Amino acid sequence: MSDIQPEERLAAALARLIVDPSAPPVRHIAVGAASPIPAAACWLVAKSGHPVRLSLLHKRSGNPFTEGSRELFDLTGQGRIDLFFLGGGQIDGQANINLIGTGEWPGQGVRFPGSFGSAFMYLMTPRTILFREEHSPRVLVERVDIVSAAGVTPPEVFRRGTAQALVTGRCVFRFDPGRARFTLESTHPGESAESIRTQTGFGFDAPEMVPTTPDPTPEELALLRGPVCEEMLETYPEFCARVFGRKAAA
Repeated sequence: MSDIQPEERLAAALARLIVDPSAPPVRHIAVGAASPIPAAACWLVAKSGHPVRLSLLHKRSGNPFTEGSRELFDLTGQGRIDLFFLGGGQIDGQANINLIGTGEWPGQGVRFPGSFGSAFMYLMTPRTILFREEHSPRVLVERVDIVSAAGVTPPEVFRRGTAQALVTGRCVFRFDPGRARFTLESTHPGESAESIRTQTGFGFDAPEMVPTTPDPTPEELALLRGPVCEEMLETYPEFCARVFGRKAAA
């Protein structure tokens, strides 16, 4: 299946993490703004027959939130969101993320878009999947310049969950909150443990033989290119045109 798009492989990898039987069950997933690949993964899970509720903050019509992020935060505080996705301008080996900027506070170098409640969502959501397509030493750093959302916290700090995994354009990492450390779970085609180490600014563990991230199955591809794309056409028209080759009807 050489015609598989990288975005399709990432969506399938995220979907496998969502339905991972070893992780706490998921009933309600929320996806923030401008997150087409996580959104595709969530729709893939739903269209595969898993009974999950999806709340997409970026959805243009039929959005469950009448006041946007305020209701998302309310639901999360009540324990009614089970899974969320977070990324960062920087992510380090302890799963800290930086959405503020580089350099000294308040980010005197490169400015990022802002934390926008990420610290609250990270601590109050039982499962968080970190996602960033770019996998380079400038993004995956030894230590973030500014911690806008902490991957681990002291025992006296209440939190419902931590990162489950980090998915990038090169690989999948699993996160162990007890050790505050990532383990390389799989590499995407064309990558290896050695190539990942050269492109990663933090240390991580890896098995002797690192498997390759599985391709989407024919059934998953059919769902992504059909029903999933149908759900996403209105909200992510450019993504659907570029990845699936489909445009919304005029």
